[in-house]
Amino acid sequence: MEAVNTLFSKQQLESLKEESHAPLYYQLYALLKNAILNGTLERGDQMPTELQLADAFGVSRITAKRAMDELASESLVERRRGKGTHVTYEYKQQPVKAPLVGMLQEIESMARHSDVDVRTCEMLQPPAEIREELGLGTGETALLLERTRSRDGAPFGYYVSWTAGLSRKVSAKQFAKTPRLEIFRKQGLEITHVTQTLSAEAATSESARELATTVGAPLLSLTRRSYSKVNGKEQLVDLMHVLYHPDRFKYQMDLKTDEL
Repeated sequence: MEAVNTLFSKQQLESLKEESHAPLYYQLYALLKNAILNGTLERGDQMPTELQLADAFGVSRITAKRAMDELASESLVERRRGKGTHVTYEYKQQPVKAPLVGMLQEIESMARHSDVDVRTCEMLQPPAEIREELGLGTGETALLLERTRSRDGAPFGYYVSWTAGLSRKVSAKQFAKTPRLEIFRKQGLEITHVTQTLSAEAATSESARELATTVGAPLLSLTRRSYSKVNGKEQLVDLMHVLYHPDRFKYQMDLKTDEL
Protein backbone atom coordinates (compact mmCIF):
# COMPACT_ATOMS: atom_id res chain seq x y z
CA MET A 1 0.00 0.00 0.00
CA GLU A 2 1.37 3.38 -1.06
CA ALA A 3 1.54 6.14 1.53
CA VAL A 4 -1.11 8.80 0.92
CA ASN A 5 1.49 11.56 0.61
CA THR A 6 3.20 9.71 -2.24
CA LEU A 7 -0.06 9.49 -4.17
CA PHE A 8 -1.23 13.08 -3.80
CA SER A 9 0.50 16.43 -3.84
CA LYS A 10 0.43 18.80 -0.89
CA GLN A 11 -2.00 20.99 -2.84
CA GLN A 12 -4.33 18.04 -3.39
CA LEU A 13 -4.14 16.99 0.26
CA GLU A 14 -5.21 20.50 1.21
CA SER A 15 -7.81 20.91 -1.56
CA LEU A 16 -10.90 19.63 0.27
CA LYS A 17 -13.01 22.61 1.30
CA GLU A 18 -16.17 22.76 3.41
CA GLU A 19 -17.33 25.84 1.48
CA SER A 20 -17.20 24.03 -1.88
CA HIS A 21 -20.46 23.33 -3.70
CA ALA A 22 -19.57 19.63 -3.65
CA PRO A 23 -19.69 17.79 -0.29
CA LEU A 24 -16.40 16.70 1.27
CA TYR A 25 -16.95 13.01 0.59
CA TYR A 26 -17.48 13.75 -3.11
CA GLN A 27 -14.34 15.88 -3.31
CA LEU A 28 -12.32 13.02 -1.77
CA TYR A 29 -14.06 10.44 -3.97
CA ALA A 30 -13.19 12.49 -7.10
CA LEU A 31 -9.52 12.64 -6.11
CA LEU A 32 -9.35 8.91 -5.45
CA LYS A 33 -11.28 8.05 -8.59
CA ASN A 34 -8.98 10.17 -10.72
CA ALA A 35 -5.93 8.43 -9.23
CA ILE A 36 -7.46 5.07 -10.18
CA LEU A 37 -8.58 6.09 -13.67
CA ASN A 38 -5.24 7.64 -14.59
CA GLY A 39 -3.24 4.61 -13.40
CA THR A 40 -1.62 6.16 -10.33
CA LEU A 41 -3.31 3.36 -8.40
CA GLU A 42 -3.21 0.19 -10.47
CA ARG A 43 -5.34 -2.94 -10.49
CA GLY A 44 -4.56 -5.01 -7.39
CA ASP A 45 -3.07 -2.11 -5.41
CA GLN A 46 -4.27 -1.79 -1.85
CA MET A 47 -6.02 1.49 -1.13
CA PRO A 48 -5.14 3.62 1.89
CA THR A 49 -7.35 2.87 4.88
CA GLU A 50 -10.22 5.11 5.90
CA LEU A 51 -8.20 6.25 8.92
CA GLN A 52 -5.18 7.11 6.76
CA LEU A 53 -7.35 9.07 4.34
CA ALA A 54 -9.09 10.89 7.17
CA ASP A 55 -5.77 11.89 8.74
CA ALA A 56 -4.12 12.90 5.45
CA PHE A 57 -7.03 14.98 4.14
CA GLY A 58 -8.22 16.34 7.46
CA VAL A 59 -11.72 14.88 7.24
CA SER A 60 -13.80 12.56 9.37
CA ARG A 61 -13.57 8.82 9.04
CA ILE A 62 -17.24 8.79 8.03
CA THR A 63 -16.38 11.08 5.10
CA ALA A 64 -13.53 8.80 4.06
CA LYS A 65 -15.79 5.73 4.32
CA ARG A 66 -18.45 7.30 2.13
CA ALA A 67 -15.86 8.20 -0.52
CA MET A 68 -14.60 4.61 -0.53
CA ASP A 69 -18.16 3.29 -0.68
CA GLU A 70 -18.76 5.40 -3.80
CA LEU A 71 -15.70 3.86 -5.46
CA ALA A 72 -16.91 0.39 -4.54
CA SER A 73 -20.39 1.10 -5.93
CA GLU A 74 -18.77 1.88 -9.30
CA SER A 75 -16.72 -1.35 -9.17
CA LEU A 76 -13.47 0.59 -9.13
CA VAL A 77 -12.40 -1.05 -5.87
CA GLU A 78 -13.33 -4.17 -3.90
CA ARG A 79 -13.68 -4.07 -0.13
CA ARG A 80 -13.01 -7.21 1.92
CA ARG A 81 -13.27 -7.39 5.65
CA GLY A 82 -9.89 -8.09 7.20
CA LYS A 83 -8.07 -7.76 3.86
CA GLY A 84 -8.55 -4.08 3.08
CA THR A 85 -9.69 -2.40 -0.11
CA HIS A 86 -8.04 -3.14 -3.44
CA VAL A 87 -8.27 -1.54 -6.88
CA THR A 88 -10.23 -3.63 -9.40
CA TYR A 89 -10.19 -1.17 -12.30
CA GLU A 90 -7.62 -1.99 -14.97
CA TYR A 91 -6.02 1.08 -16.49
CA LYS A 92 -5.58 1.06 -20.26
CA GLN A 93 -4.15 4.06 -22.06
CA GLN A 94 -6.58 4.52 -24.92
CA PRO A 95 -7.01 8.27 -25.38
CA VAL A 96 -9.70 9.47 -27.74
CA LYS A 97 -8.33 10.92 -30.95
CA ALA A 98 -9.98 13.93 -32.52
CA PRO A 99 -9.43 15.91 -35.69
CA LEU A 100 -8.52 19.54 -36.25
CA VAL A 101 -10.13 22.16 -38.43
CA GLY A 102 -12.54 21.01 -41.12
CA MET A 103 -12.50 17.25 -40.50
CA LEU A 104 -16.22 17.13 -39.82
CA GLN A 105 -16.62 13.46 -40.66
CA GLU A 106 -14.16 12.51 -37.96
CA ILE A 107 -15.86 14.83 -35.47
CA GLU A 108 -19.11 13.01 -36.21
CA SER A 109 -17.38 9.63 -35.91
CA MET A 110 -16.10 10.51 -32.45
CA ALA A 111 -19.64 11.45 -31.45
CA ARG A 112 -20.92 8.06 -32.60
CA HIS A 113 -18.23 6.13 -30.72
CA SER A 114 -18.63 7.65 -27.29
CA ASP A 115 -21.38 7.89 -24.71
CA VAL A 116 -23.11 11.20 -24.01
CA ASP A 117 -24.99 12.52 -21.00
CA VAL A 118 -27.08 15.57 -21.92
CA ARG A 119 -27.29 17.95 -18.95
CA THR A 120 -29.14 20.88 -20.55
CA CYS A 121 -31.07 21.25 -23.81
CA GLU A 122 -33.10 24.46 -23.85
CA MET A 123 -33.87 27.47 -26.03
CA LEU A 124 -32.63 30.43 -23.98
CA GLN A 125 -31.42 34.00 -24.38
CA PRO A 126 -27.60 33.80 -24.57
CA PRO A 127 -25.30 36.15 -22.65
CA ALA A 128 -24.70 39.45 -24.46
CA GLU A 129 -21.22 38.47 -25.73
CA ILE A 130 -22.48 35.22 -27.28
CA ARG A 131 -25.63 36.90 -28.62
CA GLU A 132 -23.45 39.44 -30.40
CA GLU A 133 -21.22 36.75 -31.93
CA LEU A 134 -24.25 34.84 -33.20
CA GLY A 135 -25.81 38.00 -34.60
CA LEU A 136 -28.93 37.75 -32.43
CA GLY A 137 -31.06 40.66 -31.32
CA THR A 138 -32.22 41.41 -27.79
CA GLY A 139 -34.75 38.82 -26.67
CA GLU A 140 -33.84 36.30 -29.40
CA THR A 141 -32.99 32.79 -28.26
CA ALA A 142 -30.51 30.06 -29.19
CA LEU A 143 -30.15 26.43 -28.20
CA LEU A 144 -28.04 25.91 -25.08
CA LEU A 145 -26.66 22.37 -25.02
CA GLU A 146 -24.53 21.04 -22.16
CA ARG A 147 -23.15 17.51 -22.44
CA THR A 148 -20.53 15.21 -20.98
CA ARG A 149 -18.93 12.59 -23.23
CA SER A 150 -17.32 9.43 -21.91
CA ARG A 151 -15.78 6.20 -23.11
CA ASP A 152 -15.72 2.98 -21.08
CA GLY A 153 -17.27 4.88 -18.18
CA ALA A 154 -14.51 7.51 -18.02
CA PRO A 155 -15.63 11.07 -18.89
CA PHE A 156 -13.25 12.80 -21.29
CA GLY A 157 -15.10 15.91 -22.51
CA TYR A 158 -17.47 18.53 -21.11
CA TYR A 159 -19.24 20.47 -23.89
CA VAL A 160 -21.22 23.72 -23.71
CA SER A 161 -22.62 25.11 -26.97
CA TRP A 162 -24.97 27.80 -28.24
CA THR A 163 -26.61 27.23 -31.63
CA ALA A 164 -28.68 29.68 -33.68
CA GLY A 165 -30.69 29.04 -36.85
CA LEU A 166 -32.42 25.79 -35.92
CA SER A 167 -35.86 25.69 -37.52
CA ARG A 168 -37.39 23.03 -35.27
CA LYS A 169 -37.17 22.10 -31.60
CA VAL A 170 -34.72 19.33 -30.73
CA SER A 171 -35.00 17.21 -27.59
CA ALA A 172 -32.26 16.09 -25.23
CA LYS A 173 -33.12 12.50 -26.20
CA GLN A 174 -32.27 13.23 -29.85
CA PHE A 175 -28.88 14.67 -28.94
CA ALA A 176 -28.20 11.65 -26.73
CA LYS A 177 -28.59 9.35 -29.74
CA THR A 178 -27.62 11.44 -32.77
CA PRO A 179 -24.49 13.53 -33.54
CA ARG A 180 -25.12 17.27 -33.61
CA LEU A 181 -23.87 17.61 -37.18
CA GLU A 182 -26.49 15.13 -38.39
CA ILE A 183 -29.23 16.99 -36.55
CA PHE A 184 -28.02 20.28 -38.02
CA ARG A 185 -28.07 18.85 -41.56
CA LYS A 186 -31.62 17.56 -41.15
CA GLN A 187 -32.67 21.10 -40.28
CA GLY A 188 -30.89 22.54 -43.32
CA LEU A 189 -28.01 23.95 -41.28
CA GLU A 190 -24.92 22.93 -43.25
CA ILE A 191 -21.56 23.72 -41.64
CA THR A 192 -19.20 25.15 -44.26
CA HIS A 193 -16.33 26.52 -42.17
CA VAL A 194 -14.90 25.73 -38.74
CA THR A 195 -12.31 27.54 -36.66
CA GLN A 196 -10.84 26.18 -33.45
CA THR A 197 -8.72 27.64 -30.69
CA LEU A 198 -6.78 25.38 -28.31
CA SER A 199 -5.70 26.49 -24.87
CA ALA A 200 -5.63 25.21 -21.29
CA GLU A 201 -7.46 26.14 -18.13
CA ALA A 202 -7.91 24.96 -14.57
CA ALA A 203 -10.90 22.86 -13.63
CA THR A 204 -13.71 24.64 -11.80
CA SER A 205 -15.95 22.84 -9.33
CA GLU A 206 -18.45 22.22 -12.14
CA SER A 207 -16.01 20.93 -14.78
CA ALA A 208 -14.12 18.92 -12.14
CA ARG A 209 -17.37 17.21 -11.21
CA GLU A 210 -18.27 16.45 -14.84
CA LEU A 211 -14.81 15.13 -15.73
CA ALA A 212 -14.18 13.27 -12.45
CA THR A 213 -11.09 15.25 -11.60
CA THR A 214 -10.09 17.77 -8.95
CA VAL A 215 -10.70 21.50 -8.75
CA GLY A 216 -7.68 23.27 -10.19
CA ALA A 217 -6.54 20.30 -12.30
CA PRO A 218 -5.28 21.30 -15.78
CA LEU A 219 -7.73 20.72 -18.63
CA LEU A 220 -7.38 21.08 -22.39
CA SER A 221 -9.67 23.87 -23.57
CA LEU A 222 -11.10 24.11 -27.08
CA THR A 223 -13.36 26.80 -28.53
CA ARG A 224 -14.98 25.88 -31.85
CA ARG A 225 -16.84 28.33 -34.06
CA SER A 226 -18.91 26.78 -36.85
CA TYR A 227 -20.17 28.83 -39.78
CA SER A 228 -22.90 28.31 -42.38
CA LYS A 229 -23.91 30.14 -45.55
CA VAL A 230 -26.96 32.30 -44.81
CA ASN A 231 -28.37 34.23 -47.79
CA GLY A 232 -25.06 33.71 -49.56
CA LYS A 233 -23.00 35.06 -46.69
CA GLU A 234 -20.99 33.16 -44.10
CA GLN A 235 -22.46 33.49 -40.61
CA LEU A 236 -21.55 32.05 -37.22
CA VAL A 237 -24.29 29.62 -36.22
CA ASP A 238 -22.67 27.55 -33.49
CA LEU A 239 -20.28 28.48 -30.70
CA MET A 240 -18.97 25.63 -28.57
CA HIS A 241 -16.57 25.51 -25.64
CA VAL A 242 -15.14 22.12 -24.66
CA LEU A 243 -12.99 21.05 -21.73
CA TYR A 244 -11.08 17.78 -22.13
CA HIS A 245 -9.46 15.57 -19.51
CA PRO A 246 -5.83 15.41 -20.74
CA ASP A 247 -5.29 11.81 -19.57
CA ARG A 248 -8.22 10.55 -21.65
CA PHE A 249 -8.13 12.71 -24.73
CA LYS A 250 -5.57 13.92 -27.24
CA TYR A 251 -5.60 15.95 -30.43
CA GLN A 252 -3.86 14.53 -33.45
CA MET A 253 -3.24 16.23 -36.79
CA ASP A 254 -1.63 15.08 -40.01
CA LEU A 255 -0.07 17.91 -42.01
CA LYS A 256 1.32 17.62 -45.53
CA THR A 257 4.30 19.72 -46.63
CA ASP A 258 2.12 22.13 -48.61
CA GLU A 259 0.19 22.91 -45.41
CA LEU A 260 3.30 23.90 -43.42
